[in-house]
Amino acid sequence: MCAVNRSMQQARENAFRQGRMEGYRLGGCRAVMERVTPAGPERSRLRILYVPQGFPTIDHGLIEALKQSAAEFASAGPAEMLETAQSWKPDLVLVLNALHVFPPEHAAHIDQLRSWGIRTAVWFVDDPYFTEFTLDLARHFDYVFTHEKSCVPYYEAGGCKEVHYLPLAADLELFTPVETPRSYQSDVCFIGNAFWNRVALIDELAPYLSTKKVVVVGSYWDRLSRYNELRPFIRDGWANPMETRFYYNGAKVVINLHRPAEYGLDNHNTAGLPGLSINPRTYEISACGTLQLTDVREDLHAYYRPGYDIETYGTAGELRDKIEYYLGHEEERAQIAWRALWTTRKNHSYKERIGRMLSIVK
Repeated sequence: MCAVNRSMQQARENAFRQGRMEGYRLGGCRAVMERVTPAGPERSRLRILYVPQGFPTIDHGLIEALKQSAAEFASAGPAEMLETAQSWKPDLVLVLNALHVFPPEHAAHIDQLRSWGIRTAVWFVDDPYFTEFTLDLARHFDYVFTHEKSCVPYYEAGGCKEVHYLPLAADLELFTPVETPRSYQSDVCFIGNAFWNRVALIDELAPYLSTKKVVVVGSYWDRLSRYNELRPFIRDGWANPMETRFYYNGAKVVINLHRPAEYGLDNHNTAGLPGLSINPRTYEISACGTLQLTDVREDLHAYYRPGYDIETYGTAGELRDKIEYYLGHEEERAQIAWRALWTTRKNHSYKERIGRMLSIVK
């Protein structure tokens, strides 16, 4: 057999193997989804006005959960919030994050709502990275929810009376097992901007990653000292939720690395609070039925079991070794991913989180 024919034969065998494994993975995912029902809230008596931040993967999940749980539901952008509330007269205005896209007079608008007898709540989902701004904002709300455990005593000490820890979740409509176009398939995938701790990790792994089928999606990856070596694998810019779902489903292994919490490293964490809680990617990757390798934060063990429904790493060397192991152990990789899917669909939906919230805001 000539070299060309051998190459074509190898390509066909690889494609067959990839298709067989993908069918095996999706079959197991369907079995999980048929057997587990996501937890959801009871119908509330509250009329709720939701004000989105502009985080599509969170906003969509919350909107769908609120539609199913509120007595009546409406949504308005930050600029329209006050006018909508004045005409619609909700019982509760729920604001996501209150940062970045909100007008400078947002805090005064919240005070106005409260003067009309409308209760207000904020859910901070960027903690602890913007404590330079969030405490001043938090003081204006009746209820403060944060996904970051370290921020609860911070807001309480700052004068907020109703402060509650509420972890993030996955939008189970967006993040779900699906068949994946070939252009999204990879051995190893990472999605996220190039914060400096991520740059250091990927730089150290570059000689190994360059031998695999790798996809790195996000901005600022030209910070890499080995950028030219990894440039063929980098897809610059933001991936929308549908693309992100394809990337997660198409990967054999997805790396998760939380951003650094230290002030000055792309952060405004002037309070110097540690990052203890897990990011939304932890839930979203798991909801796709894909094996995840994540760094460890203190709160991880409350939601997943390392070695059972998620895998962890502490160093670049450990991450490399575990990637290599799981790329060579397909069935074990799929079984952990199926357990992650089960855990996430059962316990970590936005419907469940809204149920927790509304049990507090009665």
